[in-house]
Amino acid sequence: MTDIDFYELLECERTADGATIKSSYRRLAMVHHPDRNPGNAEAETRFKAISEAYDCLKDPQKRAAYDQYGHAAFRNGGGGQSQGFEGFSDIFESVFGDFMGGGRQQRGGPRRGADLRYDLEISLEESFNGKTVPVTIDVAAPCAVCDGTGAKPGTSAKTCATCAGHGKVRAQQGFFVVERACPTCHGAGQVIADPCTACRGEGRVDKEKTLEVKIPAGVDEGTRIRISG
Repeated sequence: MTDIDFYELLECERTADGATIKSSYRRLAMVHHPDRNPGNAEAETRFKAISEAYDCLKDPQKRAAYDQYGHAAFRNGGGGQSQGFEGFSDIFESVFGDFMGGGRQQRGGPRRGADLRYDLEISLEESFNGKTVPVTIDVAAPCAVCDGTGAKPGTSAKTCATCAGHGKVRAQQGFFVVERACPTCHGAGQVIADPCTACRGEGRVDKEKTLEVKIPAGVDEGTRIRISG
């Protein structure tokens, strides 16, 4: 019975305000209370179900989570069960991440490339006069086979069933509703059942790229030159 929609249990519209939900709960609780229905197991079960529904919908945070994810918002780690340090870390990040420039990578956003280091030896004369040096590095480029989708040609990514395409899931932890990246799609909102064999589902492949790097005149030994692009 607890899988029945909470609004249906309380006989309320999803747009009902807190006062309406409270009034409906009190009316139904009076009808199904065990003291008014001694020996009636069905009434007791209904009373417990509407009490659970009201406990959720009377709390703004819980109601918001339920409106977005339904009963799944309170499963898999819900009910105030501790998740140890990882759980605390997620709570801290969800509260302070935006203020500190942190937070998990947003769904669909570009990923930062890896830093590269290139050591180059030059002569004393080159150091004095400067020179232009061709530098070849590996860079990530969209996979030409799958056009960067990561899916095998002829197939496509599917909406993640765990998060319904949102890329995030919520769980109740004590007084908090914690939002984290979906463990199934890792925040992408989609899953690739048949990945591209050329890029192994990454949507990107490494390609060599040659850059013309200008060494300015008068550089000292050990000088570092940052290359962007």
